[in-house]
Amino acid sequence: MPKEKEWTDFFDPTQILHLLGLNSSVVDAADFGCGYGTFTMPAAKIIRGKIYAFDIEPALIKEIEQKTKELNLNNVEAILRDFVAEGSGLKDLSVDHVMLFNILHAEKPENLLKEAYRILRVGGRLGIIHWNYDATTPRGPPMAIRPKPEQCRKWAESVDFSFEKQLDLKPYHYALVMRK
Repeated sequence: MPKEKEWTDFFDPTQILHLLGLNSSVVDAADFGCGYGTFTMPAAKIIRGKIYAFDIEPALIKEIEQKTKELNLNNVEAILRDFVAEGSGLKDLSVDHVMLFNILHAEKPENLLKEAYRILRVGGRLGIIHWNYDATTPRGPPMAIRPKPEQCRKWAESVDFSFEKQLDLKPYHYALVMRK
């Protein structure tokens, strides 16, 4: 994980969330691997309901909790959980939007996608962001496990998601929007 300042310089999170279909019609959302809350905090300001922010790192969950207090956001639920191994623990059909950002290089990415599908309401959206398949990017997982957009789309479609669009998030990332 890059340092927070470096990480936040890669993105305009609010603009990207809008491009991925997050808007005020979204009630509840889930952010798998929320990290510093780069996307969680802006999402909390956009949606009408709750955002479930999952991470396996206790320090990052504490940081999310602190930021929600500082920003006076009462719709963020920070959850310490190994969601890759254990799933989210959310009910079936419980959210309108799921964010899988820079996480599909994990073992068994199909399981993450199945979990996203399970918790999404019918018509809900899945946003996928990942590092470009380019060894010159300043960060990101090793090339041997870094998925190309075509691979992410294939995985998502294999669990019944429908492709909506692909975006180039210059300089280092791409995004996919999938629909349940």
